[in-house]
Amino acid sequence: MRGSLTDDDLMGWLRETDAARLAQLWTLADETRRTHVGDDVHLRGLIEVSNHCTRQCGYCGLRGENRGLTRYRMSADEVLEAARQAYACGYGTVVMQAGEDPALTGAWVADVVMRIKRETGLAVTLSLGERDRDDLRAWREAGADRYLLRFETSDRKLFQFIHPGRRGQPSDRLALLREIQGLGYETGSGIMMGVPGQTYASVLEDLRVFRDYDFDMIGIGPFIPHPDTPLGGREVPRAAADEQVPNSELMVYKAMALTRLLCPDVNMPSTSALATINRRDGREQGLQRGANVVMPNLTPVPYRRLYAIYPDKACINESATTCHGCLNRRLLNIGRRPGRGPGGRHVRGVERGVRRPVATVRGA
Repeated sequence: MRGSLTDDDLMGWLRETDAARLAQLWTLADETRRTHVGDDVHLRGLIEVSNHCTRQCGYCGLRGENRGLTRYRMSADEVLEAARQAYACGYGTVVMQAGEDPALTGAWVADVVMRIKRETGLAVTLSLGERDRDDLRAWREAGADRYLLRFETSDRKLFQFIHPGRRGQPSDRLALLREIQGLGYETGSGIMMGVPGQTYASVLEDLRVFRDYDFDMIGIGPFIPHPDTPLGGREVPRAAADEQVPNSELMVYKAMALTRLLCPDVNMPSTSALATINRRDGREQGLQRGANVVMPNLTPVPYRRLYAIYPDKACINESATTCHGCLNRRLLNIGRRPGRGPGGRHVRGVERGVRRPVATVRGA
């Protein structure tokens, strides 16, 4: 399947607007998903640990210069309680996500990871931004199974525009992702769709990166403008009218479906951003166009409202129990079922690299 899609094919699909033709793409992506990863939808409990961030990314509401945002940082005990909720709901994974917060030290994160593994046996995914190799190694040794770091766009000039460097040096996320893979993590990455200045040619290159880097998880979501960011303003640079990629639901689905065809056994989430721009059934449509993962939010509700990467996020007021029940009903309505276990990527039928100690959950 990877070899059967040429660059011309991919570009044609990225620009396709005919509903009947696109219906064929959705069917092929869904059949490929079913053949390679099955009907299970893996539920990863999301814990948004901190909204502090030292970076100045042009699109993100957590950017350090956003003075209008109330900041928070969860305690280790609060993170552990959220992990216990994940276990009680039957999820196989928790995802610790945060801005680039230096107060989340290597030692602190390692300790929390070890406690989660010891108490619940859940797989632990980290999404803590661009961190030093020593921290990444320590967290892997502490038991972390996966690391997520989206490269956002393969267009270097555009990336540097939306992601100013740190410590006076430009970022190279693709190089860092290679290091993360080398440390033995299951590695996830992805892109935003429709960033001002993003062209169809750059999205085509993004798809090539997905194919060539052999990521274990790939997330694709729409660019949602945040009013308190440079890219949230009305006057932002854009590509030529016929080259600017729209930040539309349809564009996200096309990229997801093509990614499933290029990377048949990858884990792919139907993102919260999709559910935000289409609250009725965006998440379900993503699951019918190649996705097989959903990340229900376990962040305590008072904090959840403050993790404002983009505005008006879906499900910010739902308890973990309410969200769990809703998701199960939604999955059953489209003929899918919640997955069991850690839900690692299966390569040739073998689940890759997730360690499962015996669970000794307290209070569950």
